[in-house]
This record gives sequence, structure tokens and C-alpha cells, in this order.
Amino acid sequence: MRKRAVIINTAIIFGFVIVMLRLMDIMLLKHGQFYERAKTQQVKQEDVQVRRGILFDRQGRELAVNLELESVYGDPFAMVSPEKTAYELSMITGRPEKAILTKLSSGSRFVWLEKKIEPELAAKVKAMKTSGIYLVPDAKRFYPKGILASHILGFVDIDNRGLEGVELKYNDHLNSSSRKVTFERDASGRKMSRGVEMEAKGNNLVLTIDEGLQYIVESELDNAINKWRAPAAAAIMMDPYTGEVLALANRPTFDPNYPAKNKDYERRNRAITDCYEPGSTFKIIVGTAAIEENAVKLDTKFDCSRGAVEVGGRLIHDVHKHGVLTFKEVIQKSSNVGSIMIGLKLGKEKVYKYAKRFGFGEKSGIDLPGEVSGRIRPPEKWSGMSIGSVSIGQEVAVTPLQVLRAYSAIANGGLLVTPHIVSRVISPEGKPVWSSKPEFKRVISQATAEIFRDILKTVTEGGGTAQTASVSGNLVAGKTGTAQVIDPRTKKYSKEKFVSSFVGFVPADNPKIALIVIVYEPKGQIYGGVVAAPVFKKISESALSYMNVPRDDSKGNILVVSK
Repeated sequence: MRKRAVIINTAIIFGFVIVMLRLMDIMLLKHGQFYERAKTQQVKQEDVQVRRGILFDRQGRELAVNLELESVYGDPFAMVSPEKTAYELSMITGRPEKAILTKLSSGSRFVWLEKKIEPELAAKVKAMKTSGIYLVPDAKRFYPKGILASHILGFVDIDNRGLEGVELKYNDHLNSSSRKVTFERDASGRKMSRGVEMEAKGNNLVLTIDEGLQYIVESELDNAINKWRAPAAAAIMMDPYTGEVLALANRPTFDPNYPAKNKDYERRNRAITDCYEPGSTFKIIVGTAAIEENAVKLDTKFDCSRGAVEVGGRLIHDVHKHGVLTFKEVIQKSSNVGSIMIGLKLGKEKVYKYAKRFGFGEKSGIDLPGEVSGRIRPPEKWSGMSIGSVSIGQEVAVTPLQVLRAYSAIANGGLLVTPHIVSRVISPEGKPVWSSKPEFKRVISQATAEIFRDILKTVTEGGGTAQTASVSGNLVAGKTGTAQVIDPRTKKYSKEKFVSSFVGFVPADNPKIALIVIVYEPKGQIYGGVVAAPVFKKISESALSYMNVPRDDSKGNILVVSK
């Protein structure tokens, strides 16, 4: 009996020693290893859901919002059978079973399985009641106006990161800094922590554009595209005093809710990314330079009766012979011959100097991604014929926005403004974060701007090239442009492809809007006064009515409304 007691006691003591040694091994020697394993099982870290800020137009109307959807994620370690789970999810979602199983076999305790699913699909996933499958709220970006202002707004990817337009340019404001939160979980994987804020909110943006004006511009662009069977068109409307872009549109266009369904050329914001030779709209450079430099007077005469002028071995013609023209008539009738004579009078250094003053060859600074600077070569790289070409808007590459910006300087008294799209940034609590302020620099004197503005008025009145741009009840100041397109095969000007344009401002003596209309390669007619000017007229008449701008039916006594 004594021997048996000794054996039993020895076994018990030995057992306790083994347990003690094991506990020492776990608690002291391998503490860190087991702590990390427990932490992996019991503690979970998740990204805080960032609620992207809302985009509003200048009147407070929503242009980009968030839809409340759900996303599905999985924890393979909490699943009884990942294979069975993959099969069930495949049957519900339509995703390949193999692709789902690959995600579940990645070794991670957190894998996204479906992002931003519709409510009906989310209900089916919930009905599975499968361990290891969870749903979390997830916002989807939605553009309630569809294609309206799509090139301004841009779009986002599946993770709500901006890819184009304002969404990209102001992504850091809209998508506030993300952070992570840590939860403890019970044996079933349920969160035990409470009171943790699981959502962060981005700042809201108020844009300078007006939904009503944007609709007017886009509707008339559609009409122009259909009428002239043109492959593309663009238009920009801006406040010439502040640089606020009131509307900007391109055709073709796209729906930012489904950007992947459209081609790259449809998503391209050609108003700021595509260059073209401006043609006659560029004649304001030699015109304003001649006045500013006192090289001409309004009644200075130029003999254009030959209908052509030779520069550097190249003979450049007028569309129609005009005879002897005054400086004012050269601009009014858009004479190539007269404009070249003015350019020769100024010399290439001054022509280049004023082109740069008006912002050509450099970016305007608009707060949209993708803007290009265009091109104008320095005088030392000009050929013998360049002075003639540049004077009439050839051998230069410009964007529609650059041309509009230059004409806005005539409209506002000689100041080159920086265009912008975003007016204000507002915090989620409604507090102001940032507000835009007009930026400008003087490029010509106010006196020169007023003289040239009066000349541009005659373009839309009797004897001008754009009487079709005349607006009922208000004077228009502007200029037509008809530019040849260079054929990429022959490297010469095409005889069939043209860019038709009109740019101007209205009411001429107290402008509320500056507007440019570009129609690329119209069929049937090519002249800016025929193709683009009527579009300018229709947009302007509707816009002025929408803005409640007073008419001046007398067209003699201008009713000036204080700015």
C-alpha cells in the first residue's frame, strides 16, 4: 500500500511539474508568440468608412451625392467550409466560384468579396447566415443629373477615389484622411467594442457652375452637333470679371455613373485639353497691340484692294476683296490682308509679346486636371512667313479656354483673370474651409480695352461677319473664327476640314457672360459666322433670360447695371 501511495504521489507531482513547466513555457518563453496568435483571433482592425463630400452647383443643387449600399467581406478563419461558402456566394452573385475561393484561400482574415452591392443582393447574402460572411455599409458615388456637367465633375473608382474632373482635383478635400479603428471580438467573431465612430466625412464643394446655364449650353451644343453633323463641339461660359466658370460642356460626352462604358475620347475635356489653330479669333492680338502701342488710329487706312498679301514667299488671301479699309473695318470684316499689314507694322517681337500677355502658350490655371498650355513659338524660331501666319491665328495652338480668357480681358477692362470651377469648400459641419478669390493681372490699359470692345460690337451689327450672333435686346461684342485643320497625312491645311468658332460677351457694355462656342469639322458650312455664331446667339438669349438681365431694346442707350 505504501509503495502504491508513493507511485501515485510521484505521478501527481510529476504531472504538476510538467504542467508548471508547460505554463512557464507558454507564459514566459513563448508569451509573445501566443499573444500575437490570440490578438489575431480576438482583435480586428478595419478602415473607417469615408463618406465622400457632396458637390453642389452655385445655387446649392446637388450634382454628386452618395448612395447607401453595402459591401461583403469574409473571414476565412471563421468559416466552417470556405469551399461551400464560395459555392453559395457564386450562386448568389454570379461571380466565378474559383475566383471567390482564391480570395478565401489568401491567408488573410479580411478579404473583400463584393463591393457596393444592390439592396436585393445584400438581402440574399444576409439570408445565407453563413459564419465568416459579413456586410458593412458602403457608399457609392452617384450623379443624379446623369451626363450634365460630366466633364466638370469627373468620376470616381470603385473605392471612391477621384479619377477625373473636380472629383480628382479636390480628392483630398472630398475624401478626408482615412483612419483605422480596432475592435475586440468574441468567439463567434462579433464585435464587442461599442461607441466607436465608424464613419468619417469629407468636405463639401460649392462649384461656380449653374445647373440651369449648364443645361442651356449642353442642349444647344446637341442641336449644333445634329445640325452640322460634327464629330465634336465645346462651349464655355464665364463671368469675365471674376473668372467663375458658369458652364462648360463638350460633345461627345459620357455618363459619370458608368464611365467604363464610354471611350477615352468621349471622356476627354476638350475645352481645356485639345488645341486648335484659332484663326480670326486670334486677331485681337495684333488689334489690341496696335492700339496699345499707338501704332494705329481707328481711321488708319490699309489698302486691301488686291485681296491678297505675300509674306515670306506665301500668298495669303481674303475670302472677299474689300478695297481700302480703316483699322476698325479690318477687324469688323475680319480681313486677313489688313491683319497681316498690322502685324508687319508691329513686328514679330511685339506680336509675340502681346500673345504671351494674353496667356497664350501657358496654362490658365483652372482648377481642373489635364489642362494643356498650347503653343506659340518664340520669335527667333519664326520663319519668314510666320509674322503673317501668327497675325491671323495660324502657327499657334490654343485651347478654347485660353481664347475665352483673352476676350474676357477685353470685356472687363484689360484684366486677365484666372478661371476657376470651385467657389467654396465647406466642412461636414457646415463651416467654411476655403473660398476662392478673383485672381487677375493687367495686360492692356482700360482705354485700349474700351476702344477694342467698341470695335468688336460692330462685328455683330451691320457690315460685320457675325450678325447671326446678334442677341435680341442686347448688344454683343465678339469675333468669328474659321480655321483650317492640318491633315496629319499630308502635313498641310485640309481643304475639307475646318474648326468654326465664335467668342464674345454680352451685354457688350456691361458684360454678364463671356462665351465661346467651337464646332469641330462641321459638314455643309464652315464659317464661324454661319455655324458657331447662331449657337452663341441661342445660348446667350436663353442665359440672359434665365439670369434676368435687363434688355436694351433701343440698342442706342445702353442700360448699365452695376456689377
